Amino acid sequence: MSSGKKPTRVIREKRRSVSIPRVIALGFAGLILLGALLLTTPAASRSGRSHGFLTGLFTATSATCVTGLVRGDTWSLWSPFGQIVILTMIEIGGLGFMSAASLTFIAFRRRKMSLQSRLVIAESIGADRLGDIMTQQKRLLLRSFVLEGAGALILTLRFLADFPLPQAMWMGVFHAVSAFCNAGFDILGCMEPGASMIPYQSDPIVMLTLSALIILGGLGFLVWDDVLRVRQTRRLSVYTRLVLIVSGILILGGTVGFCLLEWDNPRTLGSLPWPSRILAAFFQSVTLRTAGFAGIDQGGLTAAGKGLSIFLMVIGGSSGSTAGGLKTVTFVVLLMFLWNRMRGRQTVSVFHRTIASEHALNAITIFTLMIGMAFFSAILICATGPASFENALYETVSAIGTVGLSTGLTPTLRIVPQLVIILLMYFGRVGVLTVSCGFLRNKPTGQQYQYANADLMIG
Repeated sequence: MSSGKKPTRVIREKRRSVSIPRVIALGFAGLILLGALLLTTPAASRSGRSHGFLTGLFTATSATCVTGLVRGDTWSLWSPFGQIVILTMIEIGGLGFMSAASLTFIAFRRRKMSLQSRLVIAESIGADRLGDIMTQQKRLLLRSFVLEGAGALILTLRFLADFPLPQAMWMGVFHAVSAFCNAGFDILGCMEPGASMIPYQSDPIVMLTLSALIILGGLGFLVWDDVLRVRQTRRLSVYTRLVLIVSGILILGGTVGFCLLEWDNPRTLGSLPWPSRILAAFFQSVTLRTAGFAGIDQGGLTAAGKGLSIFLMVIGGSSGSTAGGLKTVTFVVLLMFLWNRMRGRQTVSVFHRTIASEHALNAITIFTLMIGMAFFSAILICATGPASFENALYETVSAIGTVGLSTGLTPTLRIVPQLVIILLMYFGRVGVLTVSCGFLRNKPTGQQYQYANADLMIG
């Protein structure tokens, strides 16, 4: 009897188990497919004629993965229904599709949640405690909606000067959600198709409001919770201190860098008065951290300006946030590990705490995957169409970093390069997250044997 029951027990245990990376990957894929089908319908098109499945799939992937790369101007292509679909995917994709699932638990007041569900939600939002995951989730959603609502109100009041009330309200809501979720979609094509935020590049209300939403969305849930829970800076966690310091350095350094590199470039900052140049440089530094709104013409950047942009796009925002990219702390761990290895040190420490070597190896793995995929994808794009490697690399890094800024290459891509960009956007939002989940949750497989050491020359 015991031998007969054992297989049944094993099967039941396997059914109960869940692969967190698989759940996250399939959840995003399902949402993308649903969005693509909705955007393929004639009702989603402004012209009343379907734009085809590939355009719908490209847009749905970009919205769900909060990237912002588009095949055409959002206002010109999509009807109000299509824009609502896009905004819904941005909200769900930005806050995490598991956040939407947890809303169901909250709405129906379900008190019990399986451990697997708690783990998936925790990884989706970057939470570090499972016991009160629903309480954390409620706080996350409440704070997110409050910030988006405040941003929408400010933007609506500003847009009232240019649009009637219903349109101003919709624009305020759309851009506030898009900014907080670091998506970069805009509907300002009614003013100038494809110009993104350039019509408001000298407007401090619009630019600073969007910047604040982008920064707050890119900091991450853990940082919010830590800052609000601990008032004294010296008691902040090591992670929170690193995020705040690195984010500040990158924003300030990027602003100074763009002022130095683009100050006299008439295609970007050169044609603006000096206060607007500083504001546009600041916004460019912020939006490159995976937001994707264009405050200046990205195609008009100098080669050095594009290089700095690519560098910032690779780093991205912080873990457990609406942002993508390598992530700020991952980048710092990578730099510190390399610096210490060059000095012959075996350990890495910060704020009197030792960083485990596994974290450094994980950072190297993610960085190598991102750079390798972006580099070879750029080569493929160049091989399939007339595009410079510089612009192709800008586009692929923008896709895998879920930034969404473009030099104007994306609308001209053929079918194969479009599919490449779709895969990059998906990996940039889902792949990095699932790889990180694998690092955190999967136990290493025990190796039964080991070969003899090989003598190699390195360097």
